[in-house]
Amino acid sequence: MNGKSVREQVLATALSMNSLGLNQGSSGNVSARDGRGFWITPTALPYDRCTPDDLVWLDWSGQGRGRRKPSSEWRMHADIYRTYPEAGGILHAHSLYCTTLACLERPITAFHYMVALAGGDSIRCAPYAAFGSQALSDAAVAALRDRSAALLAHHGMICHAADLDRALALAVEVETLARMYLQALAVTEPPVLSAAAMAEALSRFSDYRP
Repeated sequence: MNGKSVREQVLATALSMNSLGLNQGSSGNVSARDGRGFWITPTALPYDRCTPDDLVWLDWSGQGRGRRKPSSEWRMHADIYRTYPEAGGILHAHSLYCTTLACLERPITAFHYMVALAGGDSIRCAPYAAFGSQALSDAAVAALRDRSAALLAHHGMICHAADLDRALALAVEVETLARMYLQALAVTEPPVLSAAAMAEALSRFSDYRP
């Protein structure tokens, strides 16, 4: 895709993220890899007022071009792209159920086999760090080791996939899992699947996972 097409897809994903209830207002952010850098949504601009020309292109060091300032979380995106070359698109949201678990500093355990869709037998919760900081970026990168989604303590969730369509679909699945997990916790601590069961689920998802 050319630069304009990438920008259009980033904006479309950000709008879908909000319309699906994964995010609110101008919180959260979306990006897509493009050459030696990435396009990312701007800071403090509601997505319904955003145009493709408002998106910002950055290289891995944060240098780039655009008429607006990039999202304050640009470091997290840059470091994920640098660390995980399979990442083609990244979505960060303050979705209700994921964020509720994140505020409890609770990972999503293997209570359901669909947890394997994110690449492992749990969806980790990264420790808290201030938004926009290098510490938050480092924590997110670590939580995503061998995973494609993670919670960010007292903050929200983040996921990546080969492209933005898959990243958005993954975000919906993770938010659904978070909702189910919280509902189960309201009754009791749910039992978890065995290591063997999760290994089988991971194997079955090997050609399916975003």
